[in-house]
Order: sequence, then C-alpha cells, then structure tokens
Amino acid sequence: MDIRLIWLAVGTFAIGVESFAISSLLPQIADSTGATLTQAGYLVLAFALANAFGAPILAALSGTADRRRILTGAAVVFAGGAVWAGLSQGYFDLMAARILMAFSAGLYTATAQATGVAISSPDHRARAIAAIVGGTTMAVAFGAPLGALVAGLIGWRGTYAMVAVFALIAAVSIWVMLPAGLRGQQLSLRQRIAAVALPGVPGALLTTLLNLAGAFTVIVYLAIVTTQSIGLPRDLVPAVLLTFGVGAAFGNAAGGQLADRIGARQTVIGAALLNALMLLAISAAAHVPAPFAGPVFFAIVLFWGATGWAFPPAQSSHLLSLAPAAAPLVLSLNASALYLGIAGGSLLGGLVLQYGSASDLGWIGAILPFVAVLGILFNGAAKRRAEAMPARLG
Repeated sequence: MDIRLIWLAVGTFAIGVESFAISSLLPQIADSTGATLTQAGYLVLAFALANAFGAPILAALSGTADRRRILTGAAVVFAGGAVWAGLSQGYFDLMAARILMAFSAGLYTATAQATGVAISSPDHRARAIAAIVGGTTMAVAFGAPLGALVAGLIGWRGTYAMVAVFALIAAVSIWVMLPAGLRGQQLSLRQRIAAVALPGVPGALLTTLLNLAGAFTVIVYLAIVTTQSIGLPRDLVPAVLLTFGVGAAFGNAAGGQLADRIGARQTVIGAALLNALMLLAISAAAHVPAPFAGPVFFAIVLFWGATGWAFPPAQSSHLLSLAPAAAPLVLSLNASALYLGIAGGSLLGGLVLQYGSASDLGWIGAILPFVAVLGILFNGAAKRRAEAMPARLG
C-alpha cells in the first residue's frame, strides 16, 4: 500500500475522533456551558449540516487547486477550530468553532478521497478509498474511547487539544509526503450534484441517510444512555465506546468481505435490519434487572458496532456498482447523505430526550432503518416488475 495513503488517513482519523468522541463529551459540555443535553446535541446537528452542505460547495470552489495545499490548509484550519473549541467561553462560541471544523473536515475528506484515487493505479482505487476511510474506522475503534478517557481525566477541553495535535500531524505529514502539482478536475457544483440523478443513486443515498439517522439517534447520546437508561457510572463510558469501536473495526472488515461474497445490496439490507434490531435491544436493555443490565448492554453494544459498521463499506461498494464512472462524485454525495443522517439523528434524539427519556431513544431510532429496508425491498420489487414487463408484452 502507498504509504502516502496512511498520512491521508491520519487526517480522517483526527476528524473521526472529534466526530465520534463528542457523544461522550455532551454531558460535560452541557454542565460547562449551562446548556441542556438537547441543546448540547445540537452541536452535533450544526457540525453535520455544515459538513453535508459545505463539502460539495468547497470541493467545487477548490476545483483545480493544488491538492497538497488544499489538504494541508484544511487540516490546519481543522486544528485551529479544535483549539478554538477547547478555549471557547460559551455555547455559541463552541458552536461557531465546530461549524468551522465541519467546513474544513468536509473539504478535507472529499479532497483526500479524490487524491487517494489520483495517486493510485486504476486497479487499486477501491483499496485507496478503503485505506482513507479506514482512518475513520480507527477513530471509532480507538480514537473516540481515547477522547472519552482524556475528557474523564482532564475535561472535554483536553480532548479538543488532542484532536488539534492529530490534525497538525496530518498537516505536516501531507505537506512532506505528497508531491506538489496534483490538481483535480474542474467540476461545477451543478455537475457534482447531477450525480444524484444517476439510476439507483437517489434510493441508495436515502438508505444511507435513514440508516445513519436511526443509528445516531442513539450514538450521539450514548453516554446519556449508558448513565441514565442503563444506570452505569460515567467512568464506564470510555469502556462502552471502546466496546462499540472494537465491534466497528470487525464489522468494517466483515462488511467488505460480505459485500464481495454475497453481494453489496444483500449486505446493506442485512446491516440495516440488524441496526434496527440492535437499537430495539438497547432500549430493551433498560428493563433488564440491575445485576445483568451492564453485561447485557456491553454485549449489545459490541454486536451493534459490528453490524452497524458493516453498512458503510457495503454501501460504498453498492454505489460504485451503480455508477462506476462517477465514483468520486457518488462517494462524496454519500458522505453528505451520511452527515445529513447524523444531523437528523441528533435532532430526533434531542427531541426524544426533551419529551421522553433516554430509554426511548432506541425504540424511536429503530423506525428509520426499518423504513430504509422496506424502501430497498419495494424498489427492488418495482425494478423486477419493470424488467419483466417487456417480456410479457412480447
């Protein structure tokens, strides 16, 4: 594997640490800023929306600029945003810092994937994308628990300092390792968005949005579920995140393997269905007797991490099969759909906490991946009927 891909992945690791560790920081942030838990969850909503809409716009504007400069600059701005977040003096100050981080994160991720494809041979492009996305997987598996541990030791501001350090390491490494002069193809925002209209792509993007929204109804508030719904001490939140991350690392590898063996569409259906079932199980765990609730919850979280994280590589493979000639475009749109799902999940979860309780999050979140599965099956049946129609007429 090209070692330069590893340094590109360091940047996605830094972004992933901030994106996934935030779930463990929300109670501390709420206490520190005087916000409610629901308002703290809106920090995730703002980040996700800025990332989803900012990434394609900034990618279009950066067009043919030197990718080494774009990536280094985006990583430096992300690091600066993390420092700003760590030093922020209030809720809206922190909100502004996270929006800045979201814009730079979206630009970095889109450019990193395109750069990975550009520096790889045609038969290694999928592996290049997988390596860069692997930075996010490692962030889920180990970065988020580490961020939670740092927050437990020195506070949530210390986690942002750690994120800034990782981002600066990525910036320096990219500047040293990537050659100058790598430039992308000039595509307008309209051309980038036009990929949405490719056959099969709209439904796939909606599946990503719904499945991720259901999962993040709980993931964003996982620390609250752990302490309020299951009744475990806050000290165990890093262990919960680590358990989820270990499952996610296994699921990411298994998802790619299953997509190759049984088909990407079948794997996507199975992963989304299991995501819904695990969300139901998380809410059900709140009603398990106290001596058993903790072990049952950890087992559910481990399996949920594996099944939930089997979805992204399978869905990427499915999208590539739908539009192989527009791979970078549909993958960037899928990233936007993913962050829109995160935004939707954080908003829905906040509303559930406002009008219900933490134990209700799983019940509500499970509805969305169930709807996604029904949509896939309905579209598949409609497609088969359409294909059969000419044969019957003939």
